[in-house]
Amino acid sequence: MKNHRRVEGPGTRSRTVKVSLAVLAGCAVTALALTLVLDDDPDGAGTASSEAAGAGAGASASAWDGKVKVLGDGSMSDAGPQPHQLKIEKLKPGEEPPQFVVFSWDGALENDDHLFSRFRELAEANDATMTFFLSGIYLVPNEKRGLYQAPRHSPGSSAISFPTDQHVKETLEQLRLAWRDGDEIGTHFNGHFCTDAGDAGGGSTWSVEDWKKEIDQAYSFVARWKTNTGFSTEAPLPFDYAKELVGGRAPCLEGQKNLLQAAKTYGWRYDASSPGEFQVWPSKADGIWNFPLQLLPFGDTQVLSMDFNFLANQSGASTEGDPKKYAAWEKQTREGYLDGFERVYHGSRAPLFIGNHFETWNGGIYMQAVQDVMGTVCKKDGVHCVSFKELADWMDAQDPKVLEQLRRLDPAQSPDWPTYLK
Repeated sequence: MKNHRRVEGPGTRSRTVKVSLAVLAGCAVTALALTLVLDDDPDGAGTASSEAAGAGAGASASAWDGKVKVLGDGSMSDAGPQPHQLKIEKLKPGEEPPQFVVFSWDGALENDDHLFSRFRELAEANDATMTFFLSGIYLVPNEKRGLYQAPRHSPGSSAISFPTDQHVKETLEQLRLAWRDGDEIGTHFNGHFCTDAGDAGGGSTWSVEDWKKEIDQAYSFVARWKTNTGFSTEAPLPFDYAKELVGGRAPCLEGQKNLLQAAKTYGWRYDASSPGEFQVWPSKADGIWNFPLQLLPFGDTQVLSMDFNFLANQSGASTEGDPKKYAAWEKQTREGYLDGFERVYHGSRAPLFIGNHFETWNGGIYMQAVQDVMGTVCKKDGVHCVSFKELADWMDAQDPKVLEQLRRLDPAQSPDWPTYLK
């Protein structure tokens, strides 16, 4: 049976559709539905409120009158329901579940390597949608770095570099195109502070209020980029981030406990900050879908499903290991992802989560491995390469008793679906 995805939205078309736990100072995705309230302050700080939490895509689709409306200072707009979204259907009794694969990207900066545009275009070519976890300061030029006031750090501090003006403009263009392609724009928060990387004020030390401060700024940098940058002639983003943002991934996968408490006040629907789990069907944590990185086959052990974790097991702390080993490492990475895919595709059908960074570590082998995996799996029968937000939509539509049955399966366990889910 062919895999069909239907485009939803105005003027669109139909299309087919031993354990190693080395963890990177990770990125965070967020996609939530709430009303953004911005103070008209000269510093561009802005805050977000959860007055409209839970007002999902269906509500905005039914209310849209077909006219694009520019919002706030012109940084965002209401362009109607997002196109190219998965058609959400409830499993029928005895029906085999779809095989979902989620490719996600921490940071989402279009820099001189042009990896954002490369993988956005690859997703479109492979009938896939993805999640881009935007670091908010990637819309703040270096000369305006003082706008960012990170929890427990001095103003303008960041563990990652602020972008150039040109990189801000190029990133904005990719965000516009990605959303129109059907991709999700989540959040990797802002300054990427990690206790694991030696920062005494990293995310694992943050209180619930600290996370709220960080989240408010992540919203503000997207909602007020035009004011903050002075780029008056650039087109607005085609979405309202207060409705688009419903989940995220914390840097270094740190601080999830307090982050979840903060996320609930914004109406977020999922979090991808858990440091790891077996390939099992997801459950909720504090009422929010928990979408962790997963343990994949890696020789006689397992590795977390993120590019950095393959690197850590192959070249240690070095991002420029022995070039003579690049070909073998690339093959090992690709096979790890594909072995994890095959295990669930022919087994429990649990979703596969693959996390990435726009980096050229070890000669770019991890980028090539992910490209090969995307081209191999996304058009297979029964497979849907989707965003985290689309997966949350699908999970919310299912019978809780069916999901509980699915969670009882081991990754490679393939039941007789007609009787198992009857």
